[in-house]
Amino acid sequence: MAPQPVIRSRQMEKAINGIPTQVVCTEFSNYIFIVLTQYGKIGTLVSITPDTRSGDISVPMFTTRVLLGKDEPLTHVYAKNVTTFVSQESGNRPVLLGLSLKDNSAETMKTVKDMIKGCQVW
Repeated sequence: MAPQPVIRSRQMEKAINGIPTQVVCTEFSNYIFIVLTQYGKIGTLVSITPDTRSGDISVPMFTTRVLLGKDEPLTHVYAKNVTTFVSQESGNRPVLLGLSLKDNSAETMKTVKDMIKGCQVW
């Protein structure tokens, strides 16, 4: 029986609207690290954490914070949309997202979410 790796990681590449897009998902003990790139680099680093102060348990709340890169409203919207399900499926672990995309369309967001599900390590 082969030993399990300490850090689990999976990656996938797919062309979205003719642009090569890479997704890398890595599981650490306390968070999930995801890189979405069409430039071949990490780009803007965003922390997405579940908000435990929410009064209504049925409506999950998430806080986003840009750690490195441009802090733009669209970055927060995109980060929440593509990673909320990751946090929920991994037991409400925080997600660290590296985001570097040329195309921010809704079609790209849907395809990227499917790619993340295909790279599931949690």
